[in-house]
Amino acid sequence: MATSIDLTTKYVIVTSVRDEESFVQHTLDSVINQTVRPAEWVVVNDGSTDRTGIIVDQYAAHYPWIRALHRSNRGFRSTGGGIEGFLYGYESLECKDWDFLVNLDGDLTFAPDYFEKCFGYFRENPRLGIGGGAIHNKLGGQLQVERGPDFHVRGATKIYRRQCWESLGGMLRGLGWDTVDEVKANMRGWSTQSFPDLQLVHHRVTGTAEGRWWGLLKDGEAAYIVGYHPLFFAAKCMRRVFQSPYLIGAVGLGCGFLRGYLKQTPRVDDREFIRYLRHQQMSRLLCRETIWR
Repeated sequence: MATSIDLTTKYVIVTSVRDEESFVQHTLDSVINQTVRPAEWVVVNDGSTDRTGIIVDQYAAHYPWIRALHRSNRGFRSTGGGIEGFLYGYESLECKDWDFLVNLDGDLTFAPDYFEKCFGYFRENPRLGIGGGAIHNKLGGQLQVERGPDFHVRGATKIYRRQCWESLGGMLRGLGWDTVDEVKANMRGWSTQSFPDLQLVHHRVTGTAEGRWWGLLKDGEAAYIVGYHPLFFAAKCMRRVFQSPYLIGAVGLGCGFLRGYLKQTPRVDDREFIRYLRHQQMSRLLCRETIWR
């Protein structure tokens, strides 16, 4: 992987935060200390009730490339993992000639050369459309990597090449957005990849902001929304039985998927996308070549 600093790379970051006063300062410091800094960083304070907004304002006052946007408190967290706040920030970007767009959570810490190394991967592979490092959660003082298929980049740290971003034609505003963008990118000839050697520490475990059970329910409902094949989802639940939290994880996912049916939650309105997704999933079950590998 190329590691030399390319100062011509122009990237922008959008971060949506809500009640992250315990962590956001560390994320701010991680970006400020990067060997390659962004052209612009929009931090959306999505209705925080703590000191999050104050902390972001303090940093924005010292760094002209950081901008703070404040949204009113609607009384609850976005069901789509902050995607609404992210899109709100994206639409407010002043830098228009960026090469890469980053969706970054406000509770992460990472090495000063994180983005430098990420862009090295993009330079090596011109067809790489979406990339990002490996998320590690702090559990009982230990770091535990979030497992997933190689093509899946965690929503907490997605980097989009501009041409790929534009080819997506917009984002799903809700649960499942971070599956739809990757599958659609692959469907349109791009590759997506997580970089296992680049570590980000997630100080709030994914899906636990509103409780582990609620996070599992949302994951299951998200699978329903994007159009998972029932057989593939059943296999996913069976595998989940043997992962912590044992059994309850599979039950939570299954209940979320079933809830989508019972509520008749609107699904992704794209038959071509769902056909492609299900073909890939069935290929995985049949041990054929697939993006799931």
